[in-house]
Amino acid sequence: MQHSPNRVLIYSHDTFGLGHLRRSAVIAKELVANHDDLSVLIISGSSVLEQFSFDQKIKVVSIPCIKKLSSGRYTSQDKTTPLNDTLKRRTEIIYQTACMFQPNLFIVDKEPLGLGGEIKSTLKQLNSVNTPCVLGLRDVLDDPEKLKLEWKQKNAVIALEHLYSEIWIYGIPQIYEPLSKLDLPKTIHKKIVYTGYLRRTASATAGCMPNFNKIKEAIGKNFILVTPGGGGDGANFVDTIMGAYEIDDSIPYPALIVLGPLMPGKQQRAFARRSQNIDRVTTLTFDRRMENIMNEAVGVVAMGGYNTFCEILSFDKPALVLPRTAPRREQFIRAERAHKLGLISMIDVQTTSEPVSMATALRHLPRQPVPSKQTIPGLLDGLTKLNHHVEKLLDPTWPVKDGPYFMNASS
Repeated sequence: MQHSPNRVLIYSHDTFGLGHLRRSAVIAKELVANHDDLSVLIISGSSVLEQFSFDQKIKVVSIPCIKKLSSGRYTSQDKTTPLNDTLKRRTEIIYQTACMFQPNLFIVDKEPLGLGGEIKSTLKQLNSVNTPCVLGLRDVLDDPEKLKLEWKQKNAVIALEHLYSEIWIYGIPQIYEPLSKLDLPKTIHKKIVYTGYLRRTASATAGCMPNFNKIKEAIGKNFILVTPGGGGDGANFVDTIMGAYEIDDSIPYPALIVLGPLMPGKQQRAFARRSQNIDRVTTLTFDRRMENIMNEAVGVVAMGGYNTFCEILSFDKPALVLPRTAPRREQFIRAERAHKLGLISMIDVQTTSEPVSMATALRHLPRQPVPSKQTIPGLLDGLTKLNHHVEKLLDPTWPVKDGPYFMNASS
C-alpha cells in the first residue's frame, strides 16, 4: 500500500441514521482540501455507504453492518449472522486496516472503544507506536445520568484517560457541555477542546442534481425543506407535516419532503402516494447533496440531528425543529438549548403535534429570524479549529518532551 506523508484514519461505527458518516465525511473533506500531503481513510459500517461520493484522496473501508433497533438493542444486518460473530469480524478488519494504513492520526467518532469494544485493540496498538488518537464527540450525547451509566458499562472513562490524546467536542459550551456532569478526572478535562460547529458549504455541482432540479421546476424556487435526516425513525415526523398541509392551504410555501435513505421502502412509497393528493407537497427519497437543497430553501423543518443543525446554522435558515426523545434525548436537549438562544424555534411533539398547531408554526416560519441575528462567538469555527489541532498533532515533535500534547477548552 502506497502511503501519503500524512495519513489520517477515521472510525465511524454507523449503526443508526447518517449522522456519524456525514460528520466523518465533512471532516475528511476538510482535511484533504487543506493539506496537500494528507490522505484519509474512513472505516464505516453504514448500510448506505455507496450513496456517498468522496474525493480521490479519501478512501473508505466498509465493515459488516450492524443495526440499532428502536429499543436501543443491536443486531447484525445480515440476519443469518450472530451479532458476536459480526463484531468479531469488524474488529479484525479494523485492526488489520490500521496496521496496513499506518496512520499518523486516528480520529474516532463518538464511541470511545468502538461498538462493543471493537477498536480497543487498535487503540492499544496505535498508542504503542505513539500515534495520537482523538475522540470526536457531537455537542450533545444524552441525558447525563444515562450517559454516565452507559460509559461505566463500557469502561469509557479508562479509555479516555489512557488511550486518547485529545477529546474534540464539535460544538460550543454555550449550547451544551456533554461531559460536565460525569465527574471525570482533571486529566480528562484537560484534553477537552470545544471546536465549534462544523460549517457546511453547498457543492459546486448543483447542476448535476436532476431529480431535485426537476422538482424545483414544478414547485417553484421558494419552498420549505422538510427533512427527517436519515429517515429511519422519521415516519411520525413526516406524517405530522403532511397532516398540517392537508388541513391548511394558507401555508405560504410548498413543502419539499426529503424522506431519507434509511426510511423503510414501504413507508417511502406510502408517503409518496399520499403527497400526490396534497396540494403543494412533494417528496424526494434522498439526494446526497442535501446542502445544496437546504441552501435554496426559504426555511427548514427538521428533527434536529447534529448535521442538520450544522446546516441550518451554516446556510442561515429560519428553522422549526421537532426533536425526538427516544432512544436518546440528544435532539431534544440540543433543540431546547438552541431555542433559548434564539437560533431556532421548537415544537415538543410529545405535547403538541396536532395539525392545527403545526400549520400555525409553518405559516410563521418564513418570518422567523435567521440564526445569524444572534451573535455567538465561535459558533461555526469547528473546521478551522480542527485544522489547527490536526496540524499540531501531525507535527513530528509530538508529543513534546515534558509529556503528551494536551490542550484545554480555551485553546
